[in-house]
Amino acid sequence: MKRKRRFEKEKVHRGIYILPNIFTSLNLFCGFYAIIASIEKNFFAASIAIIIGVMFDMLDGKIARATNTTSKFGIEYDSLADLISFGLAPGVMIYLWALKPLGRLGWLAAFLYLACGTLRLARFNTQVGSVSSDYFSGLPIPASAGMNATTILFFHRFNIIGHENPVLILVMLYFLSFLMVSTIKYNSLKKKPELFKKMNFNVLVAAILLLIFIAAQPSIALFLIGVAYICSGLASTVRYHTKLRHKKLETHKSDEHGTNSI
Repeated sequence: MKRKRRFEKEKVHRGIYILPNIFTSLNLFCGFYAIIASIEKNFFAASIAIIIGVMFDMLDGKIARATNTTSKFGIEYDSLADLISFGLAPGVMIYLWALKPLGRLGWLAAFLYLACGTLRLARFNTQVGSVSSDYFSGLPIPASAGMNATTILFFHRFNIIGHENPVLILVMLYFLSFLMVSTIKYNSLKKKPELFKKMNFNVLVAAILLLIFIAAQPSIALFLIGVAYICSGLASTVRYHTKLRHKKLETHKSDEHGTNSI
């Protein structure tokens, strides 16, 4: 009887352990499908697949933490899946959608995006457990991939053809590549349940209105959310350096005042 119970417990534990990796596999599937859809010039479907992959990537981490099944294998598998879904797939998609007319300059920009995404993931893996999980150092690669995908959806919404604006997309890709390998801090909601506990009525109404906006105009809403998240990191960096400069000026003035008093 005891053996049977122990076997059932081990079976349940294995099932919970596999669960987050299933979501990681679904993320990987979305990335692979996005590549196939891009080759077939179905960029709308490729963008949707990447966005769904971002959702699966968010779920696998939350499930692993909620079920206490975080493991080194899961971290490595998640990074490899992210490399395909959010590094290779967006690079191929953006190149075939807009950058192909630029020739070598276009595919080199797509390669740079992939290389920066790979470096971003490698740095993240080396920092696990040694830095605070309240923020990301550099733009997360899923957010960067989501920005690429929502840009295509935004252009599709207004019937703008990507290869007619290759320089604009090229600049965007270089900018996203820089943000991924930068040290600009971006907020993470991994360990901030107090945000939900402190939610008041006005915030709830705003959240409902945001959901209605997404349901009514998903292409525009998701694009604006992506832009807002990218700008949030830039704004926090400017605010931090501004405060630091003011603090140095105040310290310098207090030192001069102390010297004059003497």
